Amino acid sequence: MNQDHLRKRIDVSTKRIPADVVVKNGKIIDVFNLEMIEADIAIVDGYIAGIGEYDGHETIDATGKYVSPAFIDGHVHIESSMVTPLEFSKVLLAHGVTTVITDPHEIGNVSGTTGIRFMLDQSEGLPLDVRVMLPSSVPATPFENAGATLKAPDLEPFYKHPRVLGLAEVMDFPAVFKGDNDMLSKIVSAANYNGIIDGHAAGLDANGINVYRSSLITTDHECTTAVEALDRIRRGMYVLIREGSVAKNLKVLIKAVTANNARRFLFCTDDKHLDDLVAEGSVDHNVRIAIKEGISPLQAIQLATLNAAECYGLDEKGAISPGRVADFILLDDLDTISISEVFVGGKSVAKDGAFTGKQANMEKPTALLTQSVNLPKIGSEKLAIPINTGDSIYVIEVIPNQLVTKKKVFPAITENGCFTPSVSDDLLKMAVIERHKQTGNIGLGVVKGLLIKNGAIASTVAHDSHNLVVCGTNDEDMLVAIEAILNMQGGYVIVKNGKVLASVPLPISGLMSDQPFTKVNEEIIHLKAKLKDLGFTGDFDPFLTLSFLTLPVIPEMKLTDLGLFDFKTFQHISVKAD
Repeated sequence: MNQDHLRKRIDVSTKRIPADVVVKNGKIIDVFNLEMIEADIAIVDGYIAGIGEYDGHETIDATGKYVSPAFIDGHVHIESSMVTPLEFSKVLLAHGVTTVITDPHEIGNVSGTTGIRFMLDQSEGLPLDVRVMLPSSVPATPFENAGATLKAPDLEPFYKHPRVLGLAEVMDFPAVFKGDNDMLSKIVSAANYNGIIDGHAAGLDANGINVYRSSLITTDHECTTAVEALDRIRRGMYVLIREGSVAKNLKVLIKAVTANNARRFLFCTDDKHLDDLVAEGSVDHNVRIAIKEGISPLQAIQLATLNAAECYGLDEKGAISPGRVADFILLDDLDTISISEVFVGGKSVAKDGAFTGKQANMEKPTALLTQSVNLPKIGSEKLAIPINTGDSIYVIEVIPNQLVTKKKVFPAITENGCFTPSVSDDLLKMAVIERHKQTGNIGLGVVKGLLIKNGAIASTVAHDSHNLVVCGTNDEDMLVAIEAILNMQGGYVIVKNGKVLASVPLPISGLMSDQPFTKVNEEIIHLKAKLKDLGFTGDFDPFLTLSFLTLPVIPEMKLTDLGLFDFKTFQHISVKAD
């Protein structure tokens, strides 16, 4: 801001000159007092200059509408939407979300600083305000191989970017606990730039939270119980209530919200696929669920706006008040959060569920980003799991719609001295193949609960290192799926009887499409429809579930390119049970 802009804002506030835009006849949601205000909103240069009685050059008639601050997503990985920031913005703006706090952790693990720079460049100048937290854990852990390694000196130049807020989810708790030099240098670097530091406290008890808070970590989005949430609140953390595509924690965690502690909660989506964003929304979906679970509409809106803004130091966001950016939503109904129109800086960007803002053109990604799937020749011998008849094996058991899994032991079904999948027992073979540097690493394991009765599915979306993950009922279809992924340079694929039934190409770092979100959404819908050809009848997304079976920082057991990983002992173990 310069002095002329400030003087103009004051002149509008004092009514010496008319506002650029005035919103009239609406019921303003006051998120400070949780009450309604019936008054005009004066807007100048995209900022609110006053609430009261005002005249302006342009009038927005909000008769019969509620005027709410626009929503903020406190933690999201844009890459999980499978589209570029530009296309992502079109979807979110239509759902009333005008600001996101994003962690380019996914593309950072594949493409390093080139990937982070791509996300910053691609989100520049969009009507969606994209604030960035720098990836803290690339690679996420030493128990897998990623495409890049980012240390504190690699991240430090990015702190000078005006949209970078701090250090993203610190998920390597053992590194913090042990005082690892690399991790501490990242935390200290962020703190020296007055950056916010996000946590990832999956499975941590109260003492673990003590360690995190002592390390300047202020947030957690990994709570799965109300008890965990309260442990974090008691120690001064913010709790981000997550409702994504696979991790759906809102209905449980919202029970921890009371009149006394509500200001320490906010909403996030974390990882949410494009088709879910289009069909049900983003944070607006969180707000609707919270209301259905008994939270008052104004309180739910406060969590989605003011709380998120204060958590991340966005003093110009989160409320309808003088001095703040004029990002707001016109709602037809409070109970259903029916969105009529969305405004950014006082200008309409979406109406009746559709993006109406200006179209932007972005540069195409470089070959460094579009040639990220590098595999050696893989034959069926590489997928063999040697097991003797009569042996027992460790099995990853899926919990539908949760990130956590169970560690189980089952008798092995063998053929020619190797494990063979059993459809009747729902025991499938799973492989994680290092795809960044052609190391030849292949981790092999067995999974129960994916409910696939024929064929194979594969993807390069495999958190957090995003190696190639494939699961199937037979080696032949698994090998066809691997080859199809290589040819597409990343994405999703379904194979049955040696033929590709459906695919979604994701050539940008094997994570995102370069196509419009409408086309990608159609491809995803087709892909999921074809799952029935594999006999899948579950009420969850097996692709999304599969993508998190490779995440070793989540209990109880996962699979990386280095093998089966036991979260409790924090080490790799043999498939053969002791």
